[in-house]
Amino acid sequence: MKTEIVCFGEVLWDILPDKELPGGAPMNVAYHLQKMGHTTAMVTRIGEDAYGEQLLQLMRGYGLNTAYIQKDDQVPTGKVLATITPTQEMAYDILFPAAWDFIAADLTWEAFQDAHPAYIIFGSLSSRHAVSREALKAMLRIPALRVLDVNLRPPHFTVEQVDWLLQHADIVKINEHELVELSSWFGFSGDMEACIEQLQEKYLPRAVLVTLGAEGAVLYEDGDFHYEKGHVVVVADTIGSGDALLAGYLHARHQGSGPAAAIRFGNALGALVASKSGGCPPYEMEEVYVLM
Repeated sequence: MKTEIVCFGEVLWDILPDKELPGGAPMNVAYHLQKMGHTTAMVTRIGEDAYGEQLLQLMRGYGLNTAYIQKDDQVPTGKVLATITPTQEMAYDILFPAAWDFIAADLTWEAFQDAHPAYIIFGSLSSRHAVSREALKAMLRIPALRVLDVNLRPPHFTVEQVDWLLQHADIVKINEHELVELSSWFGFSGDMEACIEQLQEKYLPRAVLVTLGAEGAVLYEDGDFHYEKGHVVVVADTIGSGDALLAGYLHARHQGSGPAAAIRFGNALGALVASKSGGCPPYEMEEVYVLM
């Protein structure tokens, strides 16, 4: 079966005070895209341990193509110690090293050349270590639209690393706080719209998607801004809500929707996921349309 979408990067367990949830932005995005009918492959690395085996079985249960998941007999499956702040934001302690730091470039990836995937989705976190960073460089040589999830988790990035990733991105997803940080690095000035325009002028992505938390999202595409207000939902946690928003946007665009309709759909999916626990909760598509 042809692989439409490739998601590269971290898979892990979010260890919360009262539960353990499967996570990692690339897997969250892959889950939603597969659920919406896209054939999606995960490219990652897990440890040869119980946590890794559980993740592998979960991804198979989601219907993801797991043929490109590597196993590591030296380094454990990734874990993140997650806590919820009083403002309902998530705070993370991302343990290092993790198996996904050692994703190795693989000749089996040549299969993607013939598959002509529509998107390769990757994040800044998965390039924190040189081994996975070199693998990502190899992955990005495959022709596809390259989607970057800017995911600034101190101390797991450098300005030079993020700059390189932005140079290789066709679509950029970033949150409002990360936009402020990038603007300080690169000398962008003015209000949010001005900084988004300067980001686009510097790196030339086709689209810049900025998540605004409870306030919604803004999309800059084809020279126009498209705003979507936040939906009023009872928040269970915000784990993976931005990942769902990105997946919804990509799905709608791939189905032929224009920018405004695509960000509207993505914003609704992100809000729905925030009302449920974890980054890969069960839901029905009708729930998304109700919010819209």
